[in-house]
Amino acid sequence: MYNSEIIKRKVFLSYHHDGDQYYYNEFSKKFHDEYEAVTDNSLDRRVDSEDIDYVMRRIREYYITGTSCSIVLVGNESWGRKYIDWEIKATLDKQHGLIGVQLPTLLSNSSGLVNVPARLSDNIDSGYALWVSWANFTANISSCRGYIEQANCRSNTLIRNTRERRLRNA
Repeated sequence: MYNSEIIKRKVFLSYHHDGDQYYYNEFSKKFHDEYEAVTDNSLDRRVDSEDIDYVMRRIREYYITGTSCSIVLVGNESWGRKYIDWEIKATLDKQHGLIGVQLPTLLSNSSGLVNVPARLSDNIDSGYALWVSWANFTANISSCRGYIEQANCRSNTLIRNTRERRLRNA
């Protein structure tokens, strides 16, 4: 039975374009009918400026505004990418939902730990951001929708957004 009560969310995907484009493409193919917009906004190509405040304003106004949730696809190099950090910061500034998705390519160290963007890690630790595996997140439309709705229901008092912005890629 079709439920007309289901909200069709607009989401923003943040990811390392050179390393994790495949997963963005797979997500887009699988869920293109489910969400109002799943947008590929590679800031390297679209925002031609060294002015950090201008770039942050562009991220907030053109990419994050109008979405309900940001989904960070976390691969091996995501932790060190400045625009991923800035997109997470803008998401938290707007108090939108935040989900970190561990991609299959994200390798753990000898202790079983993985490197994730520090600002995302702060918010996973505080309980604001969700941390979920790629397999669980993309298992089906209902699981994806469930995670997005969970992220959107988190208390804004859990947001941790005090780190300095990353100024260069690692």
